[in-house]
Parts: sequence; C-alpha cells; structure tokens
Amino acid sequence: MNFSTPSSSLRPLRWLRLMPCLALLAACESQAGLFEDGDLLMVQAAPGVIHFDSDPEHADYSWLVGLEWQSPSRWLVGAAYFNNSFDQKSQYLYFGKSWPLDSISSNLYFKLTGGLLLGYKEPYEDKIPINKNGVGLGALPALGYKYGDFNVQLNLLGTAGLMFTFGYDLVK
Repeated sequence: MNFSTPSSSLRPLRWLRLMPCLALLAACESQAGLFEDGDLLMVQAAPGVIHFDSDPEHADYSWLVGLEWQSPSRWLVGAAYFNNSFDQKSQYLYFGKSWPLDSISSNLYFKLTGGLLLGYKEPYEDKIPINKNGVGLGALPALGYKYGDFNVQLNLLGTAGLMFTFGYDLVK
C-alpha cells in the first residue's frame, strides 16, 4: 500500500473528524430538531485495556474515544477511534443492539456490536479475524450499567482482553 497518496482505507478518518461536529449539533438538539424523542447520542471513552496475556509487543497505553447513536428500539450505530494494543491508530465502525436486563436490574443491559475494524496492519494484521490490508471484522459483546445520563460498560475483546468504557448521553 502506498501511503504517499490518499487511499480508500483512509476515508473513515475523514468521517471520524465529523464526531466533534455531531456532538456540538447534539448539544443544540432542542433548536435543531435532529433527534426524535427517545434517541440517545452517547460519547464514550476508555482509559485502557486489560489483556488476558501480557505480550512485550503490547503498547504501554491503549485508549478509545467514540460516539454512538441509539434509537428507541435500542438498535445502534457508532464509531470509535482508538490506539490498539500494538500502538496503531485504529477505528471501529459498527452497528448493533442493546437489550435491557430488567429481571436482574433496571439499570443493567447487554449490548452486541459488529462492524469494521480498521488499522491493524503489518506485522499485526493477524491479530484480528478476516483482515485484509488493515480492514477486518470485529464483534464486541458488552455488559453495561446505566445511571442517569452516565454509563459504564465491560467489553469483551475476543480472546485478547477486557476494556471498560465510560459514557455520557448528550441527547436523550
């Protein structure tokens, strides 16, 4: 791959630049009327990853920032920008669904997302399934707890580890 010219694999980065604009629009939601009653727009962040097995090639610090929209029917779409375990800037563009676990607690939920993982390149392209030229597939199950506008999630990263994310609902 030639990095001196724009390529189609860099297009998601352009989309991710829109995330701050979307957050600003969400803050003005009452005037703009962009969202319907029951829609959620959440910003999220993860301060690190807990790996099941340590690897000397793992980055000293992995992090994540993201934006997620959820409909009243609990279907969702989102995008995350993160520093992967091998110190490569990466993206996760996904869709999914969230299910309340009211029989356990009214604040508890299960979420499953799936989508494109971008940025896992040589020599770490084999660290995610079905990866070709830095474009792969991912699926993340998560268990979350929501309190008011805030939430915390425990995300299972396949066989690699766990990640806690912290979120805040900008629009509800």
